[in-house]
Amino acid sequence: MQPLVISPLGPTPARRAVLRRRVRLIVGATIGYNVIEAVVALAAGRIASSTALVAFGLDSVVEVLSAAAVAWQFAVPDHEKRERTALRLIAVSFFGLAAFVGMDAVRSLVLREAAEHSLPGIILAAVSLLVMPLLSWAERRTGHELGSGSAVADSHQTLLCTYLSAVLLVGLVVNSLFGWWWADPLAALVIAGVAIKEGWDAWHGDACCAPSATASAPEPDSRCDKDCCA
Repeated sequence: MQPLVISPLGPTPARRAVLRRRVRLIVGATIGYNVIEAVVALAAGRIASSTALVAFGLDSVVEVLSAAAVAWQFAVPDHEKRERTALRLIAVSFFGLAAFVGMDAVRSLVLREAAEHSLPGIILAAVSLLVMPLLSWAERRTGHELGSGSAVADSHQTLLCTYLSAVLLVGLVVNSLFGWWWADPLAALVIAGVAIKEGWDAWHGDACCAPSATASAPEPDSRCDKDCCA
């Protein structure tokens, strides 16, 4: 009879090192792009007096904070120890985004403020619709393989920025073509609701599904009643 061989749970140490480097690269690219996005959106929003563009620029700032939390976590080899704190920081960034976008949308509806036409804003939103899904997909895939709830949560934040890009693009174009000033704030309220849900999931998530580099078999955990890395 051949001896029973138990394979290690999760990726090998060498593979984990590769994945950690990949997360750092993705997060660095996300931070760099969002800094540019924030500067362009805030400047264009101020020139066009567009509350939608200003809100989008501030969302980019929130995305930078979320990505920075993951960068801080993966700055050390034993990143699992910082998992819960990083998740909490990401959750707070979601709640902050939801609060700002929600209040700004309500104010725009009450005051009947329309997003002004802005060609730079339309171009920026269109480019973000191409860039953000790729960054989100890459980080989510890497986070799943690595078993990092914070990386997956940050990928959700990036994906939410994609939704906001679509909202901004539709709001600017539709308002310019048809004068539907209320389209942007209504869609923004939906995004705010999604942000609250993602923040709630990140706040109550943990690293229970992260594979251990030294474990030889999975151990039961009463906290893992669902896929916390989904």
